[in-house]
Amino acid sequence: MSERKAIRPYHHPAGGWGALKALSAHLIEQRIPVKGAATLGCMNQPEGFDCPGCAWPDPKHTSSFEFCENGAKAVAWEATAKRCTPEFFAAHTVTELSTWSDYQLEMAGRLTHPMVYDAATDRYLPVSWSKAFSIVGRHLKVLPDPNMAEFYTSGRTSNEAAFLYQLFVREYGTNNFPDCSNMCHEATSVGLPQSIGVGKGTVLLEDFDKADCIFIFGQNPGTNSPRMMTNLRDAARRGAPIISFNPFRERALERFQAPQSPVEMATFGSTQISSRLYQVRVGGDVAVIKGIMKVLLERDAAARALEEPAVLDWDFIHGHTVGLEALAEDLKATQWRDIEQCSGLSREDIEHAAHIYTRAERAIIVYGMGITQHRRGAQNVQQLANLALLRGHIGREGAGICPVRGHSNVQGDRTVGITETPAADFLDRLERRFGFKPPRAHGHNVVTALEAMIRGEVKVFVAMGGNFAAAIPDWQLTRQALRNLDLTVHVSTKLNRSHLIHGRDALILPCLGRTEVDVQASGPQSITVEDSMSMVHASAGRNPPASEHLLSGPAIVAGMARATLGQRSVVDWDELVADYDRIRDAIEDVFPIFQAYNARVRVPGGFHLVSTARERIWATASGKANFLVFDGLGEDRSDTHPETLWLSTIRSHDQYNTTLYSLSDRYRGVYGQRDIVFLNQHELEKRGLADGDRVDLVTASTDGLERRVRNFRVVSYSFPDGCCAAYYPEANPLVPLYAHDPVSFTPSSKGIPVRIERATANNASGDSRQSGE
Repeated sequence: MSERKAIRPYHHPAGGWGALKALSAHLIEQRIPVKGAATLGCMNQPEGFDCPGCAWPDPKHTSSFEFCENGAKAVAWEATAKRCTPEFFAAHTVTELSTWSDYQLEMAGRLTHPMVYDAATDRYLPVSWSKAFSIVGRHLKVLPDPNMAEFYTSGRTSNEAAFLYQLFVREYGTNNFPDCSNMCHEATSVGLPQSIGVGKGTVLLEDFDKADCIFIFGQNPGTNSPRMMTNLRDAARRGAPIISFNPFRERALERFQAPQSPVEMATFGSTQISSRLYQVRVGGDVAVIKGIMKVLLERDAAARALEEPAVLDWDFIHGHTVGLEALAEDLKATQWRDIEQCSGLSREDIEHAAHIYTRAERAIIVYGMGITQHRRGAQNVQQLANLALLRGHIGREGAGICPVRGHSNVQGDRTVGITETPAADFLDRLERRFGFKPPRAHGHNVVTALEAMIRGEVKVFVAMGGNFAAAIPDWQLTRQALRNLDLTVHVSTKLNRSHLIHGRDALILPCLGRTEVDVQASGPQSITVEDSMSMVHASAGRNPPASEHLLSGPAIVAGMARATLGQRSVVDWDELVADYDRIRDAIEDVFPIFQAYNARVRVPGGFHLVSTARERIWATASGKANFLVFDGLGEDRSDTHPETLWLSTIRSHDQYNTTLYSLSDRYRGVYGQRDIVFLNQHELEKRGLADGDRVDLVTASTDGLERRVRNFRVVSYSFPDGCCAAYYPEANPLVPLYAHDPVSFTPSSKGIPVRIERATANNASGDSRQSGE
């Protein structure tokens, strides 16, 4: 959507008339004002398709209007009338397309044919599916070691496609499964099991109706999971305090106008969401959490001394946990001056938050990537688990820990086997069911896969969805590594940057979207997905496919498997793809938690995958929930220069992951541009800068390499001292590959030390550029 560049404050609430106006504009831009409205009526309905956007769960009793602004944009983006045909590729070389913005690339429309890169003409040319699959098979078969190939998975991949994908890759001989979880919530998947025995949340949607208070850390629900706003609004209106911790005063955390509320829409009213919104410093969340826990322990000791009711849930602690003594010693040694300095909040603020938490019999702790995308992301998650355990808020109705996942099936992909560190019992069941010996050695995650590519140890990269080249950190190093590969394969619905950062051979394989009818040999099919709260439900598209040449995700996986494995495969790929019920039967055989899969998924709303922690069964080595110590207060700032700023990458409101719906960010008042860096007025004055100046951002690297993005516009914005923010993925070149959590390998995209330099005169009015691009 083309808008003139401007910075103008947005004073309206989140949602409401602004959301409806934006949605109408997007449907018109995609040339589907009538078709799009009809399609939206099928979204998140029992007989319809699941939203291709976020993973927030559906209520049990859905209305005819069960979608949010950004979910509707995702549908418009997919159901667009625009087409990216062979004629389009004939008219544009890859070199030319590389100069287009990410937004322009995706606005070319839906891909219609499988395409192969032709180096002689520098163009993608149409290719038959059989030829495309033979190219994949030829490259994979000649590799001397299966571990020289990487198999990436996006969260839009269905359970059925993901299960077949891991089956194909393991029969091929590797556990190299870098996936999008590695870049966002891997800290949850690794950190939480050590605390409570599961790598998922412990709440259901109905718990939000029973919670006495909700604490939100590092999550912007109005942009990243807007349907969550309905639950937050309902909680706020019944008087449950909502305490938010975020460097930005995100609009949706302040005020929300519900499009489904006739009264609010008619009166232009809104609901205050956060009782308090604390602007914590980038990387300062652990200091806040430890401060709250320190208050809880001190007040509990004082209460017990006076023979008053305890603050901590001692029955729960004695019966279900271990490790409190070590945590208490660490909190006792932690000084308030350090907590205040690291968090950016006062002791009074933290004590007030602790008071609210103490009064709640049922509290939900929500968090997003503001917690996980740090160098100690897994430990950040564990401190939130500690906070919940102190008051017994896990395994209690109306309480629990709630990681908010991104894509609609990123959690489901992991559940059905997309992991580089498979458990032995899972591999045993896979072997029994299919009769081959799967590899046992752990494979690559995103970071270790990129490191192997840089070393030249990887030759083939296959991606089931996503925009890998845009999402990864450290572009100067990592994109060149992608270009050095023998083959890159991308299963996609739209043209994106990854198709242009390609290997010597390259394929684009177009697939059906979530909104489209999927017909196989046995008839129309449904796929299944798992949401953030472990609810599994069916999804069936209603629109005709964008092209007769599209294949489904399972069919594409089967085609690659047949071409690669040939007669040595023990799997009847055609039989599985002909009827997805057979895939689900196989999933049930390998994963007992999916018992009666086909029967239960046909019940409207689906079924819940049992969480042992929700049942207070602790699948940990100790057999109990574990209090775990964080020996610090967040990001280590000891070696940084006083002028260093801590950068957090952020998403705009018109964005979902790497997908851009426009170049604007309505809630932050940014229009028609993304080369932006946000600083507060105090930090601008310290540097002699003014709003509107152009600057370069340079990473305070420790490996001697310069990482720089150029010519970003400075915007004065309410933000903590010592911090700044810039948009993802434009700021990804600043994130070093080495800057990741050593436990989960999650890149530290929410905490990068940078310095700011004035843009040089000859670049001050030009376009922004990233070093190495």
